[in-house]
Amino acid sequence: AEPYVLGVSGGAATGALLAMLTLAPLWTVQAGAAGGALMSMVLVATLARRDLLHPQVPGGHHEAGSRLLLTGVILAAGWGAVITLILSIAPEARLRGMLFWLTGDLGGTASYGLALGTLVLALLLTLPMARALNVMLLGETVARSLGVRVGRVRLSAYLVASLAIAASITTAGSIGFVGLVVPHLVRLAWGNDQRLLLPAAALLGGTLLMAADLIARTAIAPAQLPVGVITALLGVPTFLFLLLRRPR
Repeated sequence: AEPYVLGVSGGAATGALLAMLTLAPLWTVQAGAAGGALMSMVLVATLARRDLLHPQVPGGHHEAGSRLLLTGVILAAGWGAVITLILSIAPEARLRGMLFWLTGDLGGTASYGLALGTLVLALLLTLPMARALNVMLLGETVARSLGVRVGRVRLSAYLVASLAIAASITTAGSIGFVGLVVPHLVRLAWGNDQRLLLPAAALLGGTLLMAADLIARTAIAPAQLPVGVITALLGVPTFLFLLLRRPR
């Protein structure tokens, strides 16, 4: 699941928009986004902790994953209501900046050191889990019988992914469909081996985002489109194609 589905983007947007509403400096907008994203992650992890650590339900990880997603979707709906409220009371002069942030912008950050450092750290932490993640694809019962501590691996992967999500949203704003479409494209091209899928998804996701940003800056130059609009226009038909190609 991507940040939109788990409610992380909504939490980050709420924090950032609250900072913009008070005319706070740029660093507080980024801090608000990071704080909102982390708050959402903690809420999802707390509300779905039983499914993360002890998914003892019929159907195994599929039902546990569904409950985790449902928690995120409900949280996202709540954040959506708060965002609508903020936009409703915001002065007209600040609305354009708020709407631009909501759909993503790579031009508003002076340094990408935080995102790059977090990406490297996330890969260093997740690659050692690749073997366990591969085994878990066979089912949790099989994974446990082979000695994989399923709950710990799932929670560790969630925490590392949350850290990377917080850094990316803080840097570039709320950009959808990259995290939803890219892993499926990588899986379709190179298979399900997590040792390859994890770094390949990171590289292809970054490449896709740069291409979308180039289109956003040049399509109607000198005006600029929000990059999130381009990723959505590219992502929706691609994901629908993947669903039709692989109905499971």
